[in-house]
Amino acid sequence: MENEITKEVQEFIDALTALSAQLGNIFRSGDISILGEMNTTIKRMYRIQHGSTQSALSNIEEECKVIYGNFDMMIAVLRTTEEDEIDRGAQKAIGKFLHNINEATVNIAAMFGLI
Repeated sequence: MENEITKEVQEFIDALTALSAQLGNIFRSGDISILGEMNTTIKRMYRIQHGSTQSALSNIEEECKVIYGNFDMMIAVLRTTEEDEIDRGAQKAIGKFLHNINEATVNIAAMFGLI
């Protein structure tokens, strides 16, 4: 990426770091109540990235689409569950979406030279 990190890029990196921690918490605990925090973080990432003219944030567009799209699909699956009971199929889908988000997060971190 670029040698000099702008304020926008740093804000995005901070949000990416928060998302990574939230994903870690979900994987460790299985507590999906963390999804509310993730939603806030992902909205922040989207707002920063889509309002930016920074090439560093343009270069990660495809990986960001993976994060945004998988999160949206995960929420759609959760909305189809009855009485807050998550069946085996929904659990499997949610797990896959979370893993896709995690992989994209790691890829972006690598693109920024964070790992």
